[in-house]
Amino acid sequence: MSQPRLSNSGIQPAQVTGRQKGRAPIQIPRLTLRFHVLIIGRANAGKTTILQRVCNTTEQPKIFDPQGHEIKLSELNPTAQRGEHNIENQMIFESNPGFVFHDSGGFEAGRSSELDDVKNFIKSYSKWLKVGNRLHVIWYCIPINDQARPITRAELNFFDECGTGRVPVLVLFTKADQLDAETIECLVNGGMSIEEAAIKAPEESVIKFQNSFGNQLYERKYPPKGHLYLRDMQTTSSHCNDLMEQTATVLSANSLKWLFFSVQQHHLSLSVQYAIMR
Repeated sequence: MSQPRLSNSGIQPAQVTGRQKGRAPIQIPRLTLRFHVLIIGRANAGKTTILQRVCNTTEQPKIFDPQGHEIKLSELNPTAQRGEHNIENQMIFESNPGFVFHDSGGFEAGRSSELDDVKNFIKSYSKWLKVGNRLHVIWYCIPINDQARPITRAELNFFDECGTGRVPVLVLFTKADQLDAETIECLVNGGMSIEEAAIKAPEESVIKFQNSFGNQLYERKYPPKGHLYLRDMQTTSSHCNDLMEQTATVLSANSLKWLFFSVQQHHLSLSVQYAIMR
């Protein structure tokens, strides 16, 4: 059984022009090397914050439709603004344009249509002959601050029904820091000093959660390839080194690892480490 992991954790784009109806031409990024990530999770799971930490920015991403036209938030219809997304849209941060992120949307109502959209997307993006156009990894975000429903039926359905083939799934248990207060109280009630309890709480919290809830994901038909716990991601000084390292670990082919380290621009120590290992 996988053990809990705890984290706080020169390509120049050529430019082409695209024209949208009733609008002047816009410029969209075209990169030779692109690494595609599908990020799945409930609303308020911290998905955008994680992507900002990966790309070392506080800015919002630019969003492009499947044809490469930039989408302005003000142009989205009210339904889309409430969280219904086109999973094929591409989110790109200017600070690290080699990463292309796809968002499943809220993905929490448990409707079969939501799961079907994800299945179809994974199937479609796994067929591309060109490696840079394929889907490379899935990050499934599960916030664990809500003890009333730590893992929902929609999330269990994904791991029961959604075979992803060669595309690895990494579960990110987010907001782990919000478990600390209850754990500290339990440790203090057990006779530990509050100072010692505060130091011990992060580790104790994730062990308890993994034993009570997290391990059940590995008992499903299509279990994840790994998982880790993210905490304090709302702090701009936090980092995603463990996420980057474990993502590289679950990539099966060395060519995909090379692609992954080639596009990322803000975790150079990991790139150096990989180069030395090769």
